[in-house]
This record gives sequence, structure tokens and C-alpha cells, in this order.
Amino acid sequence: MNLTIIVPAFNEADYLPATLDALKAAAEQMRERSTAEVETVVVDNNSTDETAAVAGTRGAVVVHEPVQGIARARNAGARQAQGDVLVFVDADVFVPSSLLEAVKDAMNDPACVGGGVDVEYQPRRRSMRFYLGAWRLLARRMDLVQGATQFCRREVFEAVGGYDEQAWIGEDVDFYRSLKRFARANGGTVRFIHQPRVQASARRFDEWPLWKTLLWTNPLYIALFRRRKAFWPGWYRRPVR
Repeated sequence: MNLTIIVPAFNEADYLPATLDALKAAAEQMRERSTAEVETVVVDNNSTDETAAVAGTRGAVVVHEPVQGIARARNAGARQAQGDVLVFVDADVFVPSSLLEAVKDAMNDPACVGGGVDVEYQPRRRSMRFYLGAWRLLARRMDLVQGATQFCRREVFEAVGGYDEQAWIGEDVDFYRSLKRFARANGGTVRFIHQPRVQASARRFDEWPLWKTLLWTNPLYIALFRRRKAFWPGWYRRPVR
């Protein structure tokens, strides 16, 4: 079993080194216990900083996707992937060294088509920690699995059509649901990895005022405007960097 890690990146020169270094450590730990190979693909999604150069100096395959959009970036990386299993990791996510081994163990089950990994944030403000903690519990109950880290078999990715490029937010939740539908239709399973968790950057929640976080994470707001790019400047037009 060979893995391709796909990292979509837009102006992530500052965060990308730590992410890639952590992924390298995870890959080395997995290689110590198996013959699996790991390839890392960084998709430079129209960056204006040194994202591509940073990725190249750390040994990643660099793919250029000029049309901005995280779904497009993930799909572009998947098209270039050589691995049997695709692992999608956001550019500002720290992964523990045992993560890839946990993904490999999940995919060793022939019935498993893919899955997701639990994510945690550590914002500075106590009120935001409480809010995000509550959101995490709600997401579990509603089966909303974020895309900070998701994985699937290559052929399953192609069968479900990859990530929805018309959605500017929530495409990760849609993708996980697509995996579950595929599994049900084909007698397979989907695995949610509770441990180890990945840690996503809390920079947005540290910088945004509370009202903005409450608005842009409101399920109704997301449902109404998820396909309209103009409503998501915090991700695409004026992202926190």
C-alpha cells in the first residue's frame, strides 16, 4: 500500500514548513514498520508568496493550480497522485507522528473505503475554546467530518467525483458524506479516527471578532451561501495569514 499526501496551499509559506516536517516524521515512522511508500504533493493554489519554493525545498512534488478554490486544489493534487491511498491534509495542520500509521491500519481493512480524522483547535481565548469545543461535539452528533485530514482509496475518490468544486466551503463535509454513500452502496465501511487527532491552526479564531466567527460557522449561513464566493472573504479574499 502506497500513500500520497495532498496538501492544498494558498500563501502558506509561513505555516507549511511545520506541516511538511510533521508529515515527514509520520512517514518515517510508518516506513519503520512497513514497506509502504509515501509521496507528498503540495498544490500551490495561485500563491503570491514562497509557498511553492518552501514545498520544493522539503522534497514535495509541487503542482500548480491557478484557479483558486480548495476543492479544485485537492482535486488537482489527486490527479497527480501515484499512491493507492490519498490522504488530504490542510497546509496549516500539525499531524502527530503516528497518524499515517493509523491511516494505513484503517485501510488494511479491504472493506474500508476511506474516512476522516478528528481535529482539535487551541485558540487563545477561553470563550473561543468553549465555542469550538461545543461545535466539535455537535459535529460528531451530526456526522460532520471536517477536511483538515481525510483519506480514501484512489479508485473510490474517482468513483465519487472528488471534491465539489462549486462549493467554497463545506466541500469536505460533502466529500465525507459521499464516501459514506459509496460505502453503503457497495458493502463497505468508513473509518473515523478518534486518536491520534490532528491539530489545526486557530489563527482565524484568534484574529476574527466573535461575531464573525459565529456568523461564518453558522450552519444556516453556510447552507445558504456556501456556493457564493463573495460571502467567504475570510477564506479567499482576505484570509488570515
